[in-house]
Amino acid sequence: MKRRSILSFLLASPLVPKLTGPNTPTKAPSKRLKISLNAYSFNAPLMAGSSTVEDMMDFCVEHGIEGLDLTAYYLPGYPNVPSDDYLFKLKRKCHRIGLELSGTGCRNDFVFADKSARDREIQLVKNWVDATAKLGAPVLRVFAGKSELPGYSWQQISHWVVDSLKECTEYASKKGVIIGIQNHHDFIKTADQVIEIIERVNSPWCGLILDVGSFRDKDAYSEIKKAIPYAINWQLKETIFSGKTEFPIDLKKTFKIIKESTYRGYIPIETLRKGDPTIIVPEFLAQVKPYIF
Repeated sequence: MKRRSILSFLLASPLVPKLTGPNTPTKAPSKRLKISLNAYSFNAPLMAGSSTVEDMMDFCVEHGIEGLDLTAYYLPGYPNVPSDDYLFKLKRKCHRIGLELSGTGCRNDFVFADKSARDREIQLVKNWVDATAKLGAPVLRVFAGKSELPGYSWQQISHWVVDSLKECTEYASKKGVIIGIQNHHDFIKTADQVIEIIERVNSPWCGLILDVGSFRDKDAYSEIKKAIPYAINWQLKETIFSGKTEFPIDLKKTFKIIKESTYRGYIPIETLRKGDPTIIVPEFLAQVKPYIF
């Protein structure tokens, strides 16, 4: 057969997937969700020094958690980046015990009228982009910043946030790291604000860390559904809010939204209840696991 005939035959065959362009919408595979643990779940023992990052890694493996979202401020010397020896030690341990880092995160704030202050925050993010790349994690979680600044409108401040994110994203793209902006009920409160910020950054290397507990001004599930096309990682919490009222999350409803979307990958869980995380995390994990299939 001539090559053209062979190609026509292969493309027509039901056994061969059709070729699509890079922007062609596709239905994601149905079995690609995995559980990760957000390190903040262990905030109390980590801050008290009664538990270490490596202890938390072992905990994940012991409980069948496939990934860890490693927040940077639990590493020694934060906001300074630890030595390469330390970072590579963590990376080696993850490989040895079969654990992946689903992401990292730093604590930044771009809501400053003073550009030199914003430049300082941008450099902080860049420093942790480098650390994230060395650790082998795909995503660095960042924040927009505080909710308001007297004398400035949301739109005025949004220019600072977008410009800062653009610079961070451009730098991160050269390191193979995706910048994830978290909706944290700070400067970014709604799905519409999320979408506006990310679309103005306009880069495949910038997306949303979808925090289910921080959409508080409108119906949380409607906001999750609206924002999910921009999600590159998550913070799945035990509760959601309506205004100041807190409710247990409806996992069935939440995972229905996730599985009807094209998002696949890690779903980091985060527990905020006071108490022993070695008890609390497995309790929430048991509720989440039936939906990960």
